[in-house]
Amino acid sequence: MKAIVIGPDRGLGEALEAAGVSVERIEGIGSGQAMEEVGIDDADLLVVTNVEEATSVPIALERNPDLRTVVYSPDSVPEFVRGQLDFALDPDLLGPVTVAEELTGTAEQ
Repeated sequence: MKAIVIGPDRGLGEALEAAGVSVERIEGIGSGQAMEEVGIDDADLLVVTNVEEATSVPIALERNPDLRTVVYSPDSVPEFVRGQLDFALDPDLLGPVTVAEELTGTAEQ
């Protein structure tokens, strides 16, 4: 599994790596070019941790419509992106290890 994290890690990138996921990071603007450089076309998961970069979600889905999309931020997600998300999660309510386990299917049953 391959994930791209846009924004500050918030511990989720590290937790995904610990669960065996290959993680690429975009620290700045999640532009189409930046996502192309980290391999959006063959990614399985897009995690946005900075809602100011929410426009990266529709851009990524245009390139890779099978992508699972997650916002992991305590801030509100812009309305225009909500319908394109698989999950919007608040790190104050769900820790990164729990989220990584659920996203990768490694949670204990």
